[in-house]
Amino acid sequence: VDATGAQRPAFDSTIVVTNRRILDKQINDTIKGFAQVGAVVGHANKSRDLHDMIINGKKIIITTVQKFPFIVKSIGDEHRDRSFAIVIDEAHDSQSGKTAAALSRSLQAKNDDSTVATDVDAYDETSALPLPGTEDEDIDTDDPVEDLINDAMAGRKMATNASYFAFTATPKNKTLEMFGVPFPEDGKTKHRPFHTYTMKQAIDEKFILDPLSSYTTVQSYYKLVKTVESDPEFDSKRAKKKLRAYVEGHNHAIDIKAGIIVEHFLDQVILPGKIGGEARAMVVCGSIKRAIQYFHAISEELVTRGGQYKAIVAFSGEHDYGGARVSEASLNVFSPSEIADRIQEDPYRILVCADKFQTGYDEPLLHTMYVDKMLSGVKAVQTLSRLNRAHPKKRDVFVLDFQNDSEIIKESFAPFFRTTILADETDANKLHDLKADLDATGVYSSSDVDTVVEKFLRAAVRTEIDPILDTCTVKYGELDEDGQVRFKGGAKAFVRTYDFLGSIIPYSNADWEKLSIFLNLLITKLPTPQGTDLSKGILDAIDMDSYRAEKQAAQKIILTDANTEIEPVPAGHIGGQPEPELDRLSNILTKFNDLFGNIAWTDKDRIARVIAIDLPKRVNADVRYQNAKKNSDRENARVEHDRALSDAITERLEDESELFTRFTQDQRFKDWLREVIFEATYDSASA
Repeated sequence: VDATGAQRPAFDSTIVVTNRRILDKQINDTIKGFAQVGAVVGHANKSRDLHDMIINGKKIIITTVQKFPFIVKSIGDEHRDRSFAIVIDEAHDSQSGKTAAALSRSLQAKNDDSTVATDVDAYDETSALPLPGTEDEDIDTDDPVEDLINDAMAGRKMATNASYFAFTATPKNKTLEMFGVPFPEDGKTKHRPFHTYTMKQAIDEKFILDPLSSYTTVQSYYKLVKTVESDPEFDSKRAKKKLRAYVEGHNHAIDIKAGIIVEHFLDQVILPGKIGGEARAMVVCGSIKRAIQYFHAISEELVTRGGQYKAIVAFSGEHDYGGARVSEASLNVFSPSEIADRIQEDPYRILVCADKFQTGYDEPLLHTMYVDKMLSGVKAVQTLSRLNRAHPKKRDVFVLDFQNDSEIIKESFAPFFRTTILADETDANKLHDLKADLDATGVYSSSDVDTVVEKFLRAAVRTEIDPILDTCTVKYGELDEDGQVRFKGGAKAFVRTYDFLGSIIPYSNADWEKLSIFLNLLITKLPTPQGTDLSKGILDAIDMDSYRAEKQAAQKIILTDANTEIEPVPAGHIGGQPEPELDRLSNILTKFNDLFGNIAWTDKDRIARVIAIDLPKRVNADVRYQNAKKNSDRENARVEHDRALSDAITERLEDESELFTRFTQDQRFKDWLREVIFEATYDSASA
């Protein structure tokens, strides 16, 4: 009921926003499925569609957030008297920074003389005008700069004539701070969702399945050998990452893992009991090259095993492989737009992907996932949750993971199993520190910032702005590598944090706004710091001697039944580049191949895993050892460590009698093992 007593809808239009085009179509189809609202639903395929639907008062509008920047300046002042409901799906991606500002400006646009083009992302390289679709003919270049800055800051605020409803299964700190309900606790202002339907509740009520109910890791065992006579030095940390990537991406390793995947799929997944014999699988790869390798290896293995089923590969763009340019279309022999439908039809059963289909993909027939990519945090939850879609005949799911430790996966899911709470609000004052650090680098001056911002807001041509930015880029290039890393990283951090804070803080700061505009323009010109890669050439000096992969026992990863707090958005001083740790190639290979000492074990590979992974994990979990590390010195911590290690080995007596015997009877080995485990657990915990 409005002020006159007449009844009217709570919202003139409801805009459903998502950040991914495949999900955009799914939401559109779902909403249109309700017959009673089908006639009032509009799907904005183009920016002009979105503009017209808002102007004409379409009741439900479905679109992607990418379209909003193109209509920011094209909507008239009639919207000030209308109310909107903004339904944001996957809010952790869709509603932050410049995206939120663009959406807000589009709903509260005022067609007055102070309207200015402030969307830096739409700033064309050849002119000062925004890209097509965002032009504003009413820019008054005689406005004082202060007014232009104020308008820019006002455009960041969430629209007062809109109500925001954000939905996400994996709320980030930004999402909680922007949309959550604040409440005081322990002297802090925390934020919680206004409503929750938790992962735990959804699993208990069988709305979704538990993607962690059957999780099996695969342990890789390999040996690398030196192929050069010399013993050069390399940065050991970078070298180990390259060696791991080399091993896991080696054709021999891919062939072995593809064999494991196909064997498991044909023996364990293609069964009448798995979704009535309709089960599909996904192979998650860490790179496009690896996805293409897997596609070929799996396809060949499927042919060898009878040729009844086929694989599909999904990735973006065209890439060189085997001396030719390949794409999804050339490898699959059908259009990329058909992938989601084809995988539902025989003979296609295995979807090999690199990034694509790892988020926002809704396929109830997906039963098994083979993971050959490092996953953690939100990315792990989003990827593995592709399995959780319910189906009338779906009773279970399965994960076979070549890369990740089950503890990392457990830690990734834990914050989202129950209610996620923001532990504190972002300290906006830390932006002062970050700005001071950036100012002190000498890359730019205050006059550079003022001049560039004024010219940009007054829609000057690029030839007036670029010379100033180019001069700053030269100064950036005069910094050493660490200085360049610090500046560019700090600049991105400032822009990212201010884009978020600008929409929620109750006050405005013109200096922050100006620096944000300036840095947005400057960052695109800054080259990536080109330091010396002290691990370069290591792959030319080694070869793989052997490789094998061994499946571990399947387990159910059990999550803690408790609410979880996450930390606020970090803001503060900028960091630098870590110092390289140089080591001889022979030493790097020795540590890489032989973490467990040169002992003639009956089963070296199993003992290697126990010593490299299991024992450190068990010792680190010891409460008395944890307390000693936190509250005492290194010497006392060492005493508790040695006790905890002895307890851990004794606990494994039945399974690891050979290790127990060696530890209790060989003092040299005992001293060595104590040193190895202590250094691994004490240093990592106290760092």
